[in-house]
Amino acid sequence: MVTTRRRTYGRFCATLAGSLMLAVGGCSGDDDNKAPDVSMAPDKLCGGGAVTKGGAEALEVITGATRFEDSGKELTVAAAAEELTRTAVSTTQGKGDICRIYPDIGDYNDGLEVTWRISGTVGAGLDDEKFTPLPMGQVASAAYDSAYITFTCGHKDRPNTSPDHVSTSIEAARSSAPDGDERSLKNAYATLAHSFALSMAKELKCDDNAGLKPEPSLIPAP
Repeated sequence: MVTTRRRTYGRFCATLAGSLMLAVGGCSGDDDNKAPDVSMAPDKLCGGGAVTKGGAEALEVITGATRFEDSGKELTVAAAAEELTRTAVSTTQGKGDICRIYPDIGDYNDGLEVTWRISGTVGAGLDDEKFTPLPMGQVASAAYDSAYITFTCGHKDRPNTSPDHVSTSIEAARSSAPDGDERSLKNAYATLAHSFALSMAKELKCDDNAGLKPEPSLIPAP
């Protein structure tokens, strides 16, 4: 898997750099022998700006981490929005990756998959009892291991074109029933999904940010 190789390579580089520093530094102090930090803060993930302060807090609830592996220069919100725009020229159906998020320290399977989907219709919510519908975008739901938001992206400068129906999803790479507070996990996934949905809507230049509010709405829809 490409992502795993990137993570392994990053840690190899950090270890190699640390070894070189020891060789050059000789008997210098411990602070001089530390390998450079190749991890990143949440707000730098996926090209930067995609994870809000609330999204960063949600990531800590989900993963227990505050620092994360470098998500790479190719997997960004900007790149995903560009790919989505190209897809929308020729079809009303498509999907792709936004990025992958891995805690800096932990199992390779403890990551999160962030994806996009485009459709010609809004579609119905998932018929699964673990999902709780939420009043965000056109359709939104959250579970203890995933969440998604579908919004309608229109453009005033293209009045004769049908709006795109875009979904952003957050999903645990490895799912298991929660031991703790399921509601807190649902809120965390919903918050993170909103963070990416808003970032995508801005990147796609949707009118009025596709109607998405600056903050997530976590009170279940009636």
